[in-house]
Amino acid sequence: MDKIFAIGDIHGCFSHLNNLLNRFKLGQNDTLLFLGDYIDRGPDSYEVVETILRLRSKLAKVICLKGNHEQMYIDYLQGKDQDFFLSNGGNYTLRSYKKNGWKYPPPEHMEFFLSLDLYYETEDCIFVHAGLRPNVPFQDQNPEDMLWIRSSFHSSPNTWNKTIVFGHTPFPEPYMKEGKIGIDTGACIGGLLTCVELPGTILHQATGQ
Repeated sequence: MDKIFAIGDIHGCFSHLNNLLNRFKLGQNDTLLFLGDYIDRGPDSYEVVETILRLRSKLAKVICLKGNHEQMYIDYLQGKDQDFFLSNGGNYTLRSYKKNGWKYPPPEHMEFFLSLDLYYETEDCIFVHAGLRPNVPFQDQNPEDMLWIRSSFHSSPNTWNKTIVFGHTPFPEPYMKEGKIGIDTGACIGGLLTCVELPGTILHQATGQ
């Protein structure tokens, strides 16, 4: 059976990502999926994006979703809400690119940020960065909610008839209840980086050590 390996918020924690990728083995037809927030707060945003671009060039099925931090970076680069980006860890991203010789993202990185999807849907699951607005049909969801929603999604019943796999809000342990799987476990704030393997809901986790 083909599997999906979904990875939560990396936030520039390259060593966590490198260690996590060694914790599981992808089959030829398996899908590697990232839930967004590749950048900010951790020290190595450039290296994280470079790694994901290399994975996309080597593997057949890599899905990359947009997080709110990618949207903030895009806005910053377009001259909008710059203080907001910097106050949310964007200064770490600027430093990471600078130490690698870039004032702005190289073209392939910019193309990556602009190409990110808001969600990925399978027969059994919906993968989205932050969550979904309660009591709103999936097709009518607001992109801002998909990037930013928190407690109102967590505390609401799942009415979408599929398991929602999400990141965005850090939990000490993966959040698993009411048809929801939250896998942001705070890699950038001293926690683990988490991957959930589906079907089967098998967890793989790594530190940056």
